[in-house]
Amino acid sequence: MPTSPHGAIRIGLGLVGARDLPGFAAEFDELLGALDASGIDSLWLSDIASKTVVDPTVGSAWAAARTRTLKVGTGVTVLPGRNPMLHAAGLASLAVLAPGRILPVFGLRAAQPCDRQLHPVPGPLAAVFEESLVVLRRLLTEDSVTHHGEFFTLDDATVTPRPARPPDLWLGGRADAGLRRAGRLGDGWLASFLTPAETARARTVIETAARDAGRRIDDDHYGTNLWVAPPGADLGRARALAAAQRPDADWRDIVGDGWDGVAGLVRRHVDGGLTKFVVRSTEPVADWPSFLDRFTAELEPLEG
Repeated sequence: MPTSPHGAIRIGLGLVGARDLPGFAAEFDELLGALDASGIDSLWLSDIASKTVVDPTVGSAWAAARTRTLKVGTGVTVLPGRNPMLHAAGLASLAVLAPGRILPVFGLRAAQPCDRQLHPVPGPLAAVFEESLVVLRRLLTEDSVTHHGEFFTLDDATVTPRPARPPDLWLGGRADAGLRRAGRLGDGWLASFLTPAETARARTVIETAARDAGRRIDDDHYGTNLWVAPPGADLGRARALAAAQRPDADWRDIVGDGWDGVAGLVRRHVDGGLTKFVVRSTEPVADWPSFLDRFTAELEPLEG
């Protein structure tokens, strides 16, 4: 079992897409039932409107209500193009109804180019993102917010009910500008499509930016998404998945070839300072209970 001086290692499941559209709702409930029985730490939902995936905010509410202890994360929610006050109100309600179980992660733009038209932004993307995040955080932590910014104006705005302890706001991003932003504004960082060597370097960049801003991110608030090509999976699909985002990288540094492969990636990222992981299958899962049995048998021994 790997150990880390940075805190407890936790491995959650990322949901990418359904097996088929007609069975979408039944499959999601099948997954939640299997997760509730498995003891897996968390479920992570993607913000991809053009794919057969449950909306991350709606799905988080459904999953939290249908399970007892499961944490639900968004990996990642696109923030620019959303009204930060309305999103803060929804997030606050979720955090009140499922305290300690809602794990929001925010990103700059939609992963799929065809989805970007759904997020109209009233200015430069990075600037809108940063102001949106500031407004969102203030609404989750302050009794009354007056904000006159470049893109948003609020006067004595209040979100209620508000959780006693607001959820940590994690950020995605892999370019240096995004890493520095995570250090300046985030409570944690969740990477995607980065190699173990790159996440180790990224942690250093984020820590430096946080220190320069007079902040500190909790030691165990660094993580990454990983992909697993289960035994018998189409490795051509796995290689294509990695190449679509990282044609410059060895696909085996992005996707685990089988359970041993993804376990090896976890260990390498732990060596670089990460402790939180979201593992996603490269292929639709035909049988969730069986898949989760293998997931827990192969990956749970890595936690601790």
